[in-house]
Amino acid sequence: MTKRLILYGVLLALGTLALQWLDYHRVVRSAPGSVFDVLFAGLFLLLGIWTGARLLARRAPVQEGEAGNPQAQAVLGISARELEVLAEIAAGHSNKEIAARLHVSPNTVKTHISNLFEKLGARRRTDALRRARELGLVP
Repeated sequence: MTKRLILYGVLLALGTLALQWLDYHRVVRSAPGSVFDVLFAGLFLLLGIWTGARLLARRAPVQEGEAGNPQAQAVLGISARELEVLAEIAAGHSNKEIAARLHVSPNTVKTHISNLFEKLGARRRTDALRRARELGLVP
């Protein structure tokens, strides 16, 4: 019984394949331009997906102890905790969010940010981030 079912399944699959092959040849002969249009559209779709994935890929956040430029960090005297705060600022988090993520008080975050502004010679967050990126402290 099982052999008979497998045989019928294989025969039906081969018949379907033959009909699809014949239909494909009919479409190709009647409208070859359309087939090439579909192939080019598919190619550009794949190219667009690949390009978008490359451009919009998320970068891995800077982990503790993986400073982008340890020499600049040492010269400026930026502590590991200040570097963590800087990475959180780069991620776009507010002082309250940074405090919650690092398990410290908002006043501690403000102190770290104030120290960063002084060490980086910045007056606001955008200036500090621009300078940190120039020095390679944050990606």
